[in-house]
Amino acid sequence: MNIKINRDILLIPLSKVSSIVEKKHTLPILSNLLLEGSDKTLKFTVTDLEMQISLSIKINLEEEFKTTLSVRKLFDITRALPENSQLDFKIEDSKIIVKAARSRFNLQTLPAKDYPVMQKNSDKATVFSISQKDLKNILKQVDFSMAQQDIRYYLNGLLFEVDGKKLNIVGTDGHRLSFTSCDLNELFDKTQIIVPRKTILELIKLLSDTEEVVKVSIGKNQINFKFNEIDLISKVIEGQFPDYHRVIPEGHKNIFVINRQQLLSSMQRASILSNEKYRGIRMLVEKNNLKLISTNGEQEKAEEELEIEYTGEPIDIGFNVTYLIDVLTNIQFDRLSFAFNDSNSSCLVTIPNNNDYKYVVMPMRI
Repeated sequence: MNIKINRDILLIPLSKVSSIVEKKHTLPILSNLLLEGSDKTLKFTVTDLEMQISLSIKINLEEEFKTTLSVRKLFDITRALPENSQLDFKIEDSKIIVKAARSRFNLQTLPAKDYPVMQKNSDKATVFSISQKDLKNILKQVDFSMAQQDIRYYLNGLLFEVDGKKLNIVGTDGHRLSFTSCDLNELFDKTQIIVPRKTILELIKLLSDTEEVVKVSIGKNQINFKFNEIDLISKVIEGQFPDYHRVIPEGHKNIFVINRQQLLSSMQRASILSNEKYRGIRMLVEKNNLKLISTNGEQEKAEEELEIEYTGEPIDIGFNVTYLIDVLTNIQFDRLSFAFNDSNSSCLVTIPNNNDYKYVVMPMRI
């Protein structure tokens, strides 16, 4: 087998698949990339047994082949070569020889038949299409609310709920919850799955800001995203996601609307003097005035004041400032609405005249 390929062309698929490979594996072959050549197509596949990414590019091939080699080493070699270098690949016994100008690398291979390829479910799936841009945007509106390594494993991902003509995506870590929704073109029976955190973060990296379509297939124990030349398969998290309807408050009457960027800048400044461990900030909401106050163990204090249109009851409430900065950073709308019941209840952040986004954050004692 001989392959000739431009370094810049090879770098694109390698950069997209290499990031899911863990540095340490019990199975050595999981550090490898499955490389398949057939029908003028070069296919790259990487898996960690929980998620699999496959990506194809067109290339002139003389013969069909299958092999596996270290994805990290191949990526590092390709990245280190000069732009527009021409790479020559040749398989000899259990090695791949890579040549580029005066550089030569001998890489060890492992048999392709031993590579643990994830198979798609043949069960009946819920299949819908959405633009890459829309899917990326709604994922970024909620992904920061996922738990990271919570013992409640079902929180370490996002809930995907297809219900009628709606796709609802929800993330929570027990302290705050993000809900976002978008319209679908068809009517579907209600189905729910929990997509793992790692899959969500990889998907956001792979999606582009275009109107090109992503085909999403939700099966019994897996979810599949197909777009461009990429095919991503992921297992789902088994478990019962919390009933998010019970968490999202209704009837909060103390409301103000504020410029998102203005509040974000004030929050960021006030947070500088917040306690590094607890990250607390007080919000004093009074008639036409919002005051942000933070203090720390060194008896230092920051205050920020903002004019708001507000005639409700005075509210003195504390929050983890990181949770508020997260929503202000990730929601790209000019104005946001903040709703409260009293100084002990949750805060509901929404987009004015838009029911498709809700963010709930629990208060903290300061």
